[in-house]
Amino acid sequence: MKKWIVLLGLVVQTALSAQSLYFPPLTGNTWESMSPAQLNWCPDSLAALVDYVGSNNSMAFLILKDGKMVSENYYGTFTADSLWYWASAGKAVTAFLVGQAQQEGLLDIQQASSLYQGSGWTSCTPEQEQEITVWHQLTMTTGLDYTLGDYDCTDPSCLPYLNPPGTYWYYHNAPYTRLDAVIEGASNLSFNQFYNTRLRSRIGMNGLFLMSGSNNVNFSNARSMARFGLLMLNRGIWASDTLMSDQVYFNQMINTSQDLNHSYGYLWWLNGKDSFRYPDTELTFQGSIMPDAPDDLYAALGKNGQYLMVVPSQNLIVLRMGNPPNGLGGLVPTVLANEIMKRIGRLECQPTQTGPPPVTTHLQFRYDSDSRSIQSLSNAVNSAHLFDTSGRLIQILTEKSTPVGHLSPGVYIVQSGHISNKIVIR
Repeated sequence: MKKWIVLLGLVVQTALSAQSLYFPPLTGNTWESMSPAQLNWCPDSLAALVDYVGSNNSMAFLILKDGKMVSENYYGTFTADSLWYWASAGKAVTAFLVGQAQQEGLLDIQQASSLYQGSGWTSCTPEQEQEITVWHQLTMTTGLDYTLGDYDCTDPSCLPYLNPPGTYWYYHNAPYTRLDAVIEGASNLSFNQFYNTRLRSRIGMNGLFLMSGSNNVNFSNARSMARFGLLMLNRGIWASDTLMSDQVYFNQMINTSQDLNHSYGYLWWLNGKDSFRYPDTELTFQGSIMPDAPDDLYAALGKNGQYLMVVPSQNLIVLRMGNPPNGLGGLVPTVLANEIMKRIGRLECQPTQTGPPPVTTHLQFRYDSDSRSIQSLSNAVNSAHLFDTSGRLIQILTEKSTPVGHLSPGVYIVQSGHISNKIVIR
């Protein structure tokens, strides 16, 4: 049961009680389930979805409704006990921990980061460094130089000044990773100690953060990711344990945090916005990051398709762990995530049709060398995504003929829903 209140000019949804949600015990393997039939989901459609996700190099795929397991699937040798990396989906955990540190009075996100991690963490001048706040790290707006080739490197020499803080958005990993040092300096605990005492042990998660090169990566089993999703669904409250009482911070975390990327909160990705920017690009795209998913969905998204998606309006949690889907990796790939949510939206059984089945049109594309454009062969024009072979989003195609003369010759992939075409640009 939830209510809406107005706090400091913000409309905030707060959890009144957890009576409508199920929370599994902190220990053991007990987790109540819900039959797909209770949701009027067609068994054949759900089985097809499970197979589709598995065919995309997935390791784990879970769907929860009201906190209960509706579908729990593991592929190959992967099991419920297997650990897997969250990649950048772990950023969402860090954002939550920063909020907990602030509510304890250990830090203030509007203060300079150097106040907590010490000066000289960048190669900026002292005056420039003093302008970078914890808030800038949470929102990817530090202004530090992301053009040096290794945006994971956290050495001060890798973090020179480029733009005034707060004036430019870029998905720069290293300033985010330095939030670990902010939490450690503010709490006098190691990052894993703070994680375990404030979050992990209190909701029954397993795993820990491990260094991988310059990155600090969370590893856990799929159910631990589901537990964190359930905590987020109930706005930082686990059963009767309130982990985050600062609902102003929570609301800011899962809403647009700045004017530069409307689809980004505090390290969380937001659906239903009018525009977005992806990692590894300076372009702004119009529309939602997942156009076929509910507008209120917010997500922790990581490299190679690590997804934790929360839909408050439906009390729904969806997660996927695995390798690059369909060979399309990238830092935050959303094509498979969008397709999963679209198919979930179509799981409800429909009355038997007496007439002929509806006609569907599959979108296909070709490259026209004369006009140097990618052309849709369908009469219908649907949004499609153009990727390079490394999985990096290059462009969104919304016209029947899209000029691509600015692209280098090579192989590209056009993805529309679950249909993909290989395009060779010469």
